[in-house]
Formats: sequence, C-alpha cells, structure tokens
Amino acid sequence: MNDKRLGRQTVALAHPPSVLSFANIGGKFEGQGPLADYFDEINPDSFFGEKTWEKAESAMQKTVLQRALQKAELTPGDLDYILAGDLLNQCIGSSFGLRDFRIPFYGLYGACSTMGESLSLASLLIDGGYADRAAALTSSHFCTAERQYRMPVPYGSQRTPTAQWTATASGCTILGSDGPGPYVTHVTCGRIVDKGIADANNMGAAMAPAAYDTLSAFFRDTGYRPADFDLIITGDLGELGHDIVRDFFRQDGVDLGPQFQDCGLLLYDRKHQDMHAGASGCGCSASVLNGYLLRKMREGKWKTILFAPTGALLSPTSSGQGESIPSICHAVRLCAVRE
Repeated sequence: MNDKRLGRQTVALAHPPSVLSFANIGGKFEGQGPLADYFDEINPDSFFGEKTWEKAESAMQKTVLQRALQKAELTPGDLDYILAGDLLNQCIGSSFGLRDFRIPFYGLYGACSTMGESLSLASLLIDGGYADRAAALTSSHFCTAERQYRMPVPYGSQRTPTAQWTATASGCTILGSDGPGPYVTHVTCGRIVDKGIADANNMGAAMAPAAYDTLSAFFRDTGYRPADFDLIITGDLGELGHDIVRDFFRQDGVDLGPQFQDCGLLLYDRKHQDMHAGASGCGCSASVLNGYLLRKMREGKWKTILFAPTGALLSPTSSGQGESIPSICHAVRLCAVRE
C-alpha cells in the first residue's frame, strides 16, 4: 500500500501544501454577527449589485477569488486549477461566477461540505505534483437556497426550531506547494452515511452521523486523539447536530473536549439574531475558515485544527419523493508549521 495512505479513508501528505492566501465575503446578517470583523467584505445588498439572487451568488465567488488572488499577489494565470461548487442546480453559482477567469476548473458538489472537499482535492493535486497552485472555494446564499430547497422567501413560511439559517457568504483558499502556512497535512475523505432522517428542516440530525463517521475514521487512521488538537470544528451541524456528535463519541468513551466547535454556532449570535439552531450552507464553513480560523492560526492562537465540514446530499426532487437525506463529511488537518 502507498505509504501516504494511513487507512481506508486518510492520506498523510508527503509535502504538505501551504495556504498562500484566503478571503471571504458576507452579507447583511453575517455583518451583524460576532465574526463580522473577520470578513474581507460585508455587502448589505442581498443582490450584490446584480438583478437576481443567483447572479449575486456568482458575484460573490468572483469577488472572493479576486480578493484571494490580490492578497497572494497572484494573477489568474498563476493558478493551475480552481476547485469550486455551491448548492444551486448544476452548480451555476460557481460555473457562471468563475467562467471569465479561464482557469482549468473542476466543478464539485459536496453540498455544505464543499469547502472541505475542494480543499482536500486541491491539496492532493499539489502534493501529488500535478499542480503548483490551486484555489478552493464555495458559496451559499440564503435566498437562493430557500427558493431551491424550501419555500421562496416572499412566501414567509414558518421555520421550525431545528431549522438553520443558510449563510449568504463565500470563502476562498489559495494553496501552493510552498508558502508561509498554515499547511494541510492530512486529508480524510468521507463516506456517504444515511441514517434515515428525512426532515429537510433538521439538517443537523441528518449530517451528524456523517461527521461522527469521518472524525472516527480520522482518529482511527492517524492515531491522533481529540486532545492533540487546539480546535476540532465541524461545518454547520448547528446546536442539535453538534450535540449529537458529542454524544456519539461519549458513547465510545471519547470526550471531544471544549475544543470541539461548529462553524454553524460561531457565525451568528443565535439569540439576538434569531437563527434558531445556527448557520448552514456552503458559505458558512467557507467564510469561517477563510476569515476567523486561518487568521487566528497565523496570529498564533491555534497550532493545529481539524476542519470537518458536513453536507446533506439531498435535492428538492428526492425530498418530494420521500427519500431520506444521505450526508457526507470531509476532514483536513491544518498545522501552523510544516512538520
């Protein structure tokens, strides 16, 4: 077996790729949350200067990639690949937003796990010698997600207590074969997990088993323990999903400790902003990673982070046909120094 592979799902990167730059953008409610100061740009206009919300989401991806390139002092021609996706049908937020850059493009769909998926695949490409620099990015928009998955916003439907608020946000990480760090040292590819949850307004319960499965695989494959990390952070499980994962590990005799957090619990002030169970959407973990988390790593607050965003792989059609919600979680280990 390849000595990079530590198990069925985990790869230890021989030459860990470096974060060259990162950028994020948010909307009105993200600008009112506790992480507002960690955004490169806050735009209170939900249309971002465009005529439709779908075009607005594309504009977010275009802007966030431009920001990340500027911060790295790179041009589009310096990137070997873009890996991106979103929640919209056929990933039109990404393909329409990034079409003018003329950079080799891989369109991805991992639902809200897309930041982890794109970061994983970009890291594997660079470590394997197939790329020198690559951009990993994604986005979500509250209004586009509501229109596609639930009810159009003007309908004014009542939200259940377990519902989460889809972030209007985008985040981009540019990785390179060499750079100042942090570094991606390990990648754990998630498996599709479906425990029969069919309530589209309870994503936390649907995705929690996938988070548990991937985190368990990472610890099993690598030999690391939760105590070895300054922060273990899932993507957007929200309050309910976060508690479920902690309980799963507790049943195994494993205490995830106070370092176990969730991006969906950090992005908003849930009490004062009335966000129910927390945040969700591809842009949730992407904006938290590419603002708060990576900035604090560079400032020395954390040395090692296990970043594990989750995604619900449903569609309006599958929900309408009474299907359950298959989910997935991809994890990457980030270290402030190259080990």
